[in-house]
Amino acid sequence: MMKKILLIYTGGTIGMQKKSSDSLVPFNFDSILNFFPELNDCDASIDHVSTKHAIDSSDMKAENWIEIANLISENYNQYDSFVILHGTDTMSYTASALSFMLEGLNKAVILTGSQIPIGARRTDAKENLITSIEIAASDKISEVCVYFEDKLLRGNRVVKVNTEQFEAFESPNFPEIAEVGIKIKYNRNLIRKKTDEDLKISTHLNGNVSLIKFFPGLKNEIISAIINSSEAIVLESFGSGNLSSDKEFLHIIKQAIRQNKVIVNCSQCLKGSVEQSKYENSSELEKIGIISAFDMTTESAITKLMYLLGKGLDPEAVKKQFSISLRGEISN
Repeated sequence: MMKKILLIYTGGTIGMQKKSSDSLVPFNFDSILNFFPELNDCDASIDHVSTKHAIDSSDMKAENWIEIANLISENYNQYDSFVILHGTDTMSYTASALSFMLEGLNKAVILTGSQIPIGARRTDAKENLITSIEIAASDKISEVCVYFEDKLLRGNRVVKVNTEQFEAFESPNFPEIAEVGIKIKYNRNLIRKKTDEDLKISTHLNGNVSLIKFFPGLKNEIISAIINSSEAIVLESFGSGNLSSDKEFLHIIKQAIRQNKVIVNCSQCLKGSVEQSKYENSSELEKIGIISAFDMTTESAITKLMYLLGKGLDPEAVKKQFSISLRGEISN
């Protein structure tokens, strides 16, 4: 039976056109389909819908994630899978957020886009979209993924690493779910299994989350100001989870934890995991109640906190749930 796929257009480079000033702005989604006569020969029935406003993905907000999740929920029973056209700048955040928001997902949700606008001569948009549709129609995937330049990657494992090459995304701590060449080779051991759950979307996201990227000489006054304004904080630490042993800094952290703030330790390194017991500095963090993000990406850590806080859980429950791999975002 021919699969039914819903294409959701949100904006981004894939649907950009040049203004007279040579800047790029989103254009009408219907115009995009004129560039894809190949889709007429696809073994799938494809419908399309756009979000209310096509945006540059740097303008992406939680409200946009909620709109996308609602579009999937409203059309879930009518379609076999979904392909989302999205700008590359915040694609990893959207993929991570949707992976948590779409509870009980048993269908493919593939995000893709391009580095060059679809109307340009050397665009990468055609291959990315056509292959995303082929993967979505395969009925092999039942999670949120990103497809870009010959690689299908788990959505909450993805980071953008390049602005100038077609290979824009990597999954530093998790292998590709599929590699695309002459044939599409699926890594079946990594594909999440379908469940008996029904789709339920979680649209209450709490954005009172902040990120502190540490660098030598970062002032405690700045750290304190950021922590005091947030419910949950991601600390981007050095190496395998090391942070300052400065007494004033540790006092700020201890005080924040006593105030029921959730503080997470996430490494600045692309590859590897936070190990808070490996060095003396980081073992102290473990003792005072900082939670390890293990090998999660920063994007995944931030959106997971927004998702968990949005559920209205108490701080201890948030910490417990954060430490568990909910959608494959943490390695076993």
